[in-house]
Amino acid sequence: MEIIPLRPGFGAELRGVTLADVAADDAVYADVRKAFEDYSVLLFRGQDVTDEGQLAFSRRFGPPEVTKVGSLGTGSHFVILTTIGPDGKVVPADHRYALRNRANQLWHTDSSFKSLPALTSVLSARIMPDHGGETEFVSTRLAFERLDSALREKLENSYAWHSYAYSRGKIAVGLATAEELAALPPQCWRLVWRNPVNGRGSLYIASHTYAIEGMEPAAGEKLISELMAAVPARGLSYEHRWHSGDVVMWDNRATMHRGRPWPANEARYMVRTTISATAADGLEAMRPPPRLAAE
Repeated sequence: MEIIPLRPGFGAELRGVTLADVAADDAVYADVRKAFEDYSVLLFRGQDVTDEGQLAFSRRFGPPEVTKVGSLGTGSHFVILTTIGPDGKVVPADHRYALRNRANQLWHTDSSFKSLPALTSVLSARIMPDHGGETEFVSTRLAFERLDSALREKLENSYAWHSYAYSRGKIAVGLATAEELAALPPQCWRLVWRNPVNGRGSLYIASHTYAIEGMEPAAGEKLISELMAAVPARGLSYEHRWHSGDVVMWDNRATMHRGRPWPANEARYMVRTTISATAADGLEAMRPPPRLAAE
């Protein structure tokens, strides 16, 4: 396996390895897992991707999420990200599919609004527009390491609240359905996720983050805005231009990402699998004190 860094210390293309190799071979998985811990974003090009193959690869990294209510793929292990409606045509700009895609254009990390946050997401390109629709990644780990030491120390002992309704409300009133709101109450997590494998800390924030525990709302919103702005400014970014057969996986503990716009009249079909974090990934240290978890 050859590792081609995409940015210094952040992002790498893996050559000479397929998803099937990782699913079938313990030694290959170990090499890929090390690269994942080191680089946070991994790119596999020219993959012959099937749903079954993507899921087998994903299971190597932990338990796959069951897709939440309100998403395409509900009840399965797949999230379908598409602009193609049931009639086979590209949906209009005000269609719920298109609005949800717009929400994905906010800087975020997957599943921070869930009771089990995500370790990694695996996204495969099946049908892509000729241009546009890139995915941009930033390192919340590099950004955290570049903050002032006094601020880093403060953040290490702080907790933030995350809400699916909050991020969707930035796009359109009612985009989050009543069923989704009932299934996805706000969650509280430590503001810094420390990787137990290498000891490095990362900011754990997203478009879902709406409050800092113990801070007045206005002060908390100001700090969140400053941190969200600091990550692209201080952490190196990587913008991936998709081609059919590309597969990208990323560490949700150590990155934020966002989709970029694409021509409204062009078809797009992508499939995401998401792996829940476990105690081995540092999850237990992220949990708030019981008094906060019960709120």
